[in-house]
Amino acid sequence: MAIQGSIVASILLSYLVAACYGATFSSLQNTLVVTASPQAGQVLKGGEDNITVTWSLNNTFPAGTDSDYKTVKIKLCYAPISQQDRAWRKTEEELKRDKTCQHKIVAKPYSPSTNTFTWTVQRDVPTATYFIRAYVHNSADKEVAFGQTTDSHKATNLFEVQAISGRHVSLDIASVCFSAFSVVALFGFFFLEKRKAKASQKS
Repeated sequence: MAIQGSIVASILLSYLVAACYGATFSSLQNTLVVTASPQAGQVLKGGEDNITVTWSLNNTFPAGTDSDYKTVKIKLCYAPISQQDRAWRKTEEELKRDKTCQHKIVAKPYSPSTNTFTWTVQRDVPTATYFIRAYVHNSADKEVAFGQTTDSHKATNLFEVQAISGRHVSLDIASVCFSAFSVVALFGFFFLEKRKAKASQKS
């Protein structure tokens, strides 16, 4: 009885630990084939350029592998080179703490066939080097599988995003004109004051 009690306690403890810590990246199956339209090294402009993402189940896996797949969430993820010295982008093994993939592209119901989605790079996406990752979720909305456009061990198929500055040419021109007018007005003010002072001295 004591042995059975200890076994039950161990099982319960295991479930409790799993619930507390959640899924880990290494526990996910790499079952999706994911590709994206940007070429390696290509620079995309925020608010202007598009990314077309394609994903499907890798047919090398046995039938039934995807029996509990319900949703696919596609995300834009920071490449390792853009994570250096940036703790807010740090990769963590525990998915709840992981900060690699912060930009959602789309979430769609799972389908094993080829799926395609075109996304315009958002204006608030920071300048960095990126790749695309797809997370597969089950009915409980827990991550169970993934796929990505880059090799897990090599920095391949990475692309860059160039964020917009938020400034326009017309705004820059107006700013320059206003600055020039301010300088001219300042000199004009001093010139008039000087003339008034001389006139008062003569009178």
